[in-house]
Amino acid sequence: MTDTLLHDRPRAAVPPLVRADVAALFDLPFTELLFRAATVHRQHHDPVQVERATLLSIKTGGCPEDCGYCSQSTQAESGLAASKLMDVDAVLAAAAAAKAAGSQRFCMGAAWRNPKDRDMDALCAMVEGVNALGLESCMTLGMLTGAQAERLGEAGLDYYNHNLDTSPENYGNVITTRTWDDRLDTLAAVRAAGVNVCCGGIVGMGESRADRVGFLHALATLPEAPESVPINALVPVAGTVLGDMLKDVPSARIDDIEFVRTVAVARILMPQSMVRLSAGRESMSDSTQALCFLAGANSIFTGDKLLTTGNAGGDRDAALFAKLGLNGAANG
Repeated sequence: MTDTLLHDRPRAAVPPLVRADVAALFDLPFTELLFRAATVHRQHHDPVQVERATLLSIKTGGCPEDCGYCSQSTQAESGLAASKLMDVDAVLAAAAAAKAAGSQRFCMGAAWRNPKDRDMDALCAMVEGVNALGLESCMTLGMLTGAQAERLGEAGLDYYNHNLDTSPENYGNVITTRTWDDRLDTLAAVRAAGVNVCCGGIVGMGESRADRVGFLHALATLPEAPESVPINALVPVAGTVLGDMLKDVPSARIDDIEFVRTVAVARILMPQSMVRLSAGRESMSDSTQALCFLAGANSIFTGDKLLTTGNAGGDRDAALFAKLGLNGAANG
């Protein structure tokens, strides 16, 4: 048979990813899972390069949503005072400081259900200013209309963060004021505007492994996999529904090995994405973080604060990178 005829043969269809496939990865022996994840990571990324990003709260508190993990919700009893949107110049000064500290991406978060059209001029100016500094720009502002996404895209926004948070089945236990489909609609608007998607979620909220399976399956089977996938470990805040729940039921927290498993499965399912260790790193040991990097995490939030909760801090990160022989330069 000639080469031409061989090439003309129809290729076997790749079966769609189902939850059983994801569950099978979670069930692998831990060292086998890490080996597979590390192999996939090396096929698509430099294993010693870890992107550093900085997250700034540009509008804090007063959010009408009822996310059970969030201290910025008006329904939380966290004592957090609401603030107005920061001035553009103040945001750009923070971005310049982040770049000087070694960050490659600057992320701006506002505690809104959705931005108002009157805020769009300032938000676009922030994007343009961050890009002019030579940083990648990212925003998380809640739900977006198609027109708002287009404006941000025209301003040059590199990434928009809008998390799925958890599995579809567990979603209603975490938030009731916006639906799963609302989140998918915003992601679709972001895609249509030509902006890269940053989308992940939170583990350690008392969910089951089946929920973690459903969460990662949902991410990996979006029309396009997110370019950036933040994996957060819940930071329990007193006065929030989930923070108080974990205080009363500490066994609901995710353990370190299960967290590393989640990172590894995310890497295998979304091989080309940036997988970011996000909230929760301040309580992780160096060893746990090292396992996460081995499993394919290649991005972190650095600095002393993430929105309203503590973070590991730049000095600790620099020491950890030096200990592990990692570089903080951006991935190609």
